Amino acid sequence: MSRPNIVFYFSDQQRWDTLGCYGQALPVTPNLDRLAAEGTRFENAFTCQPVCGPARACVQSGVWATQTGCFKNGIALPEGTKTIAHSFNEAGYDTAYVGKWHLASGPERLETKPVPPEKRGGYKDYWMAADVLEFTSTGYGGHVFDAENNKIAFKGYRSDCINGFALDYIKNRESANPFFLFISQLEPHHQNNHLRFESPKGSRKLFKNYEVPGDLQGAAGDWKLHYPDYLSCCNRLDANVGLLEETLREQGLYDDTVIIYTSDHGCHFRTRNAEYKRSCHDASIRIPMLARGPGFNNGGTVNDLVSLIDIPPTLLDLAGIPVPAHFAGKSLLPLAAGTRGAGRDHVFVQISESRTGRAIRTARWKYAISNKNTGEAFAAVYKEECLYDLENDPHERNNLIAEPGYGDVRARLREMLLSDMKAAGEPAAVIKI
Repeated sequence: MSRPNIVFYFSDQQRWDTLGCYGQALPVTPNLDRLAAEGTRFENAFTCQPVCGPARACVQSGVWATQTGCFKNGIALPEGTKTIAHSFNEAGYDTAYVGKWHLASGPERLETKPVPPEKRGGYKDYWMAADVLEFTSTGYGGHVFDAENNKIAFKGYRSDCINGFALDYIKNRESANPFFLFISQLEPHHQNNHLRFESPKGSRKLFKNYEVPGDLQGAAGDWKLHYPDYLSCCNRLDANVGLLEETLREQGLYDDTVIIYTSDHGCHFRTRNAEYKRSCHDASIRIPMLARGPGFNNGGTVNDLVSLIDIPPTLLDLAGIPVPAHFAGKSLLPLAAGTRGAGRDHVFVQISESRTGRAIRTARWKYAISNKNTGEAFAAVYKEECLYDLENDPHERNNLIAEPGYGDVRARLREMLLSDMKAAGEPAAVIKI
């Protein structure tokens, strides 16, 4: 089949190490582990922006968050932005969106209101979403809006219901066109107004005997209180991926459908700053990423560094759609096919809201700079903030930025980072040592 159906499954705030295929010891993700075994798993995948809205802007637009202007939450994707959905529409695909959007609210506050068609990023054939899903629902119950802006209430566990809307689309569609379905779950993101991670009732006890991730061992934060619920949320997402696969099989679509699973960012449980993300550390930026279906079957494990910014060109490449020259990422299909030299030697990360920050991550090093101004997209002057030797300090406990003997390393990484910032269209900046 030359044009497969494509399902992009997006979780929110999910660490890579919650999946068994990344080393999780408890049976949290049996369906995703099987999907990874049948397809391709990207061992070293990272977000390009560890904040919900900006990460989503990157996925929809194919460019850096600062290039769309959506460098922090609460900034709408500019109308007129050509998104991946527009490209799929032009290529004859049906486009469908389910779940959390988080790209409609600007001066016109739409967090809890219907998203008008012109603010839906081109998704035209099925819409069952809320702009900020955590404001229209809780772990159990709430509402989204359909394509006609009707409020659609749901009862039951939220990720089950969001997944159910996606299954309804697959079961009831009558079009003969291939489809691109974007499923945007909120779990395992914490529920803002309840100040906790809302797991399925009675499930917390199943994951109480977890192995403490290395970056959390001995650290403060609130992980001791929340981690069993967090894993349980991930387990329920996995169950819903299983239901999705089952539905695709029932509809005779499974072999001709690509499923890509990843997350917008990770979660450090308030060990690095006052909340859960918005930092340069792997707990914030490292994400699961796996795919199964045409182009990814039996791809094994890819160890090259890859970025969330690589998802948009990958999606278009899967459909045979030319990738726009201005896209910041590169298709992952050559890596899945085993093509040598198709990977990256580092990834670039923009960080906002907690700081105006930038970082790069190589196989061995993490280097980050920041300006404490939290309200701007760019800074004229940054200060070196972090240097981690990931080979000897994988859990980022020993910040070497002020240590003597690393001047050459810092200089090399500094030039790499400045080059990335320039390539992203950022104004010239100075990095103070």
